[in-house]
Amino acid sequence: MRVLGVNALFHDPSAALVIDGVTVAAAEEERFSRRKHGHRPVPFAAWELPELAARWCLAEAGLEPGDLDAVAYSFDVGLARPADDLGLHDPWDHLRQTYARQAPDFLASALPGLDPAAVRFVPHHVSHAASAALAAPHGPVGGEPIDVLVLDGRGECASHLAGSYDPAGRLTTHRTQELPDSLGLLYEDLTEHLGFLRSSDEYKVMAMASYGEPRFLDELRERIRPTGDGGFGTRRIDWNALAKRLQPGEQWTSDHADLAASVQRRVEEVLLELAIWLRERTGNTSLALAGGVALNCVANTVLHAGSGYEHVWVQPAAGDAGTALGAALHLAASGGETLAPWPGADLGRGWSEEEIETVLRTARVSYERPADVAEAAAECLAADGVVAWFQGRSEFGPRALGHRSLLAHPGRAENLERLNDVKGREQFRPVAPMVLAHRAGEIFGRGPLPSPYMLFVHDVAPGWRDRIPAVVHVDGTARIQTVEVEHEPLLARMLEGFERRTGLPVVVNTSLNTAGRPMVDSPRDALECFGSAPIDLLAIGPFAVRRAGA
Repeated sequence: MRVLGVNALFHDPSAALVIDGVTVAAAEEERFSRRKHGHRPVPFAAWELPELAARWCLAEAGLEPGDLDAVAYSFDVGLARPADDLGLHDPWDHLRQTYARQAPDFLASALPGLDPAAVRFVPHHVSHAASAALAAPHGPVGGEPIDVLVLDGRGECASHLAGSYDPAGRLTTHRTQELPDSLGLLYEDLTEHLGFLRSSDEYKVMAMASYGEPRFLDELRERIRPTGDGGFGTRRIDWNALAKRLQPGEQWTSDHADLAASVQRRVEEVLLELAIWLRERTGNTSLALAGGVALNCVANTVLHAGSGYEHVWVQPAAGDAGTALGAALHLAASGGETLAPWPGADLGRGWSEEEIETVLRTARVSYERPADVAEAAAECLAADGVVAWFQGRSEFGPRALGHRSLLAHPGRAENLERLNDVKGREQFRPVAPMVLAHRAGEIFGRGPLPSPYMLFVHDVAPGWRDRIPAVVHVDGTARIQTVEVEHEPLLARMLEGFERRTGLPVVVNTSLNTAGRPMVDSPRDALECFGSAPIDLLAIGPFAVRRAGA
């Protein structure tokens, strides 16, 4: 069965291809269009078909649109109700629903040869649930049951799904939360109040929270309350009564950090209650998380530590982009396909050595082919250089996981400010450590290991905080990525080379992009980023491009 999944409604338009139960390709439209999260001016902020991503997925498999058995669209307009009926103020919602109804014809126009009748609507939260639970190692792919929690801003008429999958991949829904109550929309409102872009910059609020104290927590506990039956309620919050609204770029104060800390803590508390309720109802030992709230790595660690589940798994494209994959997996499982294990996050575009070298020659840049590009990168990093690392297929989801990464020395505290300057972003933002998996346990505590997708935070051991200060957040934690030698041999070789030179098995890893731009995806993108930012070495395929004088 050949199923193309499509997300094209709220934000993060994307496409994914599942063939005979195997996830073959998945990519976000932003990597092709270069519009981050698919954002455009209102009212067309998110209604963007992932035409380029879908065409690439098909080309990657050598398929034409007419070869598809189904297209899974991750929103079921038949379940939607008008925003006013849901207690939401959304003047464009009627256009969004009209767009969704016309999706089969839009897709057939974008993908000539596709039969509009092949398009199937899959509920938004079912798509989210499938994206995590049907890919999790301790779930149906391993012949085991698994629970799933979905929390985001909104779906058709709800903001939350609590369910469980049996070993055959069948979903039972135990609870949903109807709108307007929504932890995701609450966090989006706070994001906008703090001067950031909603449905985009929520991770900045999570970072800011570490600088504050939850002194508004008691008030928030009165307004954000679990109902005891697997749901919750969110009463209107007068944000200005707690901290004044910030305009974009305006300097934040301790009041704003305290507000961020208070909301973050309350969200963690409510999530923990929801997870415990679900575990007690099902008796299952594994939990998968999906929806935009599942990208909150601090909350994920709280769930891992306190929910009672033995395994907590988050698919790296947990936001709306992942619903394209989930919708496709749902249709495949419903059609009786046996799903293959999750292949990893590197599901996007890759480039051959010949293709990369052609781009380098066309750009007329000086380059070399070292004996081992991993050793060349390790040498540059050990000398305190900044390395752009472009290797293999690009990542699906918002985390740079060693395929489209910006690397630096973790032992110099000033490299945090340096990298934030390189990327043109706020100085309160942390960067992450990349570490060999077999070394992680001696450096990082609390949180699951291995942690290959940078979706949990870990405490940095006291003896290591002064050794790797660039990656230690203000609260003593780090959002780590562990690297397995057998899965990422080139990346592991770079880390081993860096440790031989410095004694440190950790390298700074942040996404290869500059502020407001999507992650680099193609060799041309990589050269543009290298040319516009103070990067010392571009390690691209087997080649090295050096900054003059570096």
